[in-house]
Amino acid sequence: MSQTGEAQVPLLQTQEADAEWSSKPRRIALFVEPSPFAYISGYKNRFQNFIKHLREMGDEVLVVTTHKGAPEEFHGAKVIGSWSFPCPLYQNVPLSLALSPRIFSEVNKFKPDIIHATSPGIMVLGALAISKMISVPMVMSYHTHLPAYIPRYNLNWLLEPTWSFIRCLHRSADLTLVPSVAIAEDFETAKVVPANRIRLWNKGVDSESFHTKYRRHEMRVRLSGGEPEKPLVIHVGRFGREKNLDFLKRVMERLPGARIAFVGDGPYRSELEKMFTGMPAVFTGMLQGEELSQAYASGDVFAMPSESETLGQVVLESMASGVPVVAARAGGIPDIIPKDKEGKPLEWLPEKRWRSVTGGQPRRKSATSTTAPRYRTGGRRWARLTRPPCFRILLSLPSPTSCC
Repeated sequence: MSQTGEAQVPLLQTQEADAEWSSKPRRIALFVEPSPFAYISGYKNRFQNFIKHLREMGDEVLVVTTHKGAPEEFHGAKVIGSWSFPCPLYQNVPLSLALSPRIFSEVNKFKPDIIHATSPGIMVLGALAISKMISVPMVMSYHTHLPAYIPRYNLNWLLEPTWSFIRCLHRSADLTLVPSVAIAEDFETAKVVPANRIRLWNKGVDSESFHTKYRRHEMRVRLSGGEPEKPLVIHVGRFGREKNLDFLKRVMERLPGARIAFVGDGPYRSELEKMFTGMPAVFTGMLQGEELSQAYASGDVFAMPSESETLGQVVLESMASGVPVVAARAGGIPDIIPKDKEGKPLEWLPEKRWRSVTGGQPRRKSATSTTAPRYRTGGRRWARLTRPPCFRILLSLPSPTSCC
């Protein structure tokens, strides 16, 4: 594979393929685990927007997900909740096999053209079994890079078994979607699946919900602990040990006078709050809707220390909000932030780097300004990325012949 990966991992969107696929509505069964309606994760917005825009484009959508917090329908798509249990190694993650007679009956009655399941997990096994039983093509999209998490939990002995599990899953699928070139290269190195069964599926960003127009002085006062004139670092996401968030303490120790706001929640929150005791840090908890949009747009710099992101939805959302991003150059993030453009690795964040991003003081834009710079998001709007032409490719591929 080349360093860019472009030849071996083609982007999904082309005008010709889009035109061909868009000519006919399809029936798509989505198996999503954990739930995009209840679980705090980077793909919550991704799959909610995916479902919404598939429906707007005329597709019929059936969603199977973990039962907690699942609505009966979402933007006209029927939602089926499947009984779930906590992951033994990560209690906050609900898992479900989704292979009950009720779910099989619902999917069979729906008569999907495509079954699309998230991976890795347990529910993908149920989705795979159903796809085989009713002879429907299967696409798996990869979202959580477990091999990158394992060292953070001192479970290195699980590394090879985890790769074996991933190989078994994806060799059984008709097509694999990966969110970044880095993940595609890891798959090639680990010999997960042949290159002709991998496609790059970039994330989109809702550029109406995340925009400079949401910058608010009142939100900035809240996020800065009452000191809106001070430089403000923002982090949004799920707080997990694997996210490398302890690194932000060392960053803030280099930035006297700056403030940091953590927006989100997760199993690492209490430990993170103790770590930042006595420091100028604010923890807002979960924010949604316009409050979340305001939080993004009201900061000076967005910090992303995680080295295990498959791509990083929050990075795209910050860029769409007109806020520069400083991130670890690892995982899928370099696909979003080209070298020497909108971001640098966090390891390169001494005070002079802070000043190069913020000008040494908070951004002083009008609260309703729509002329603040919006960092490039590569045209990644949902309207362009919603219905992947991989579904068209799927219908023309021979079925895989082996599992593990």
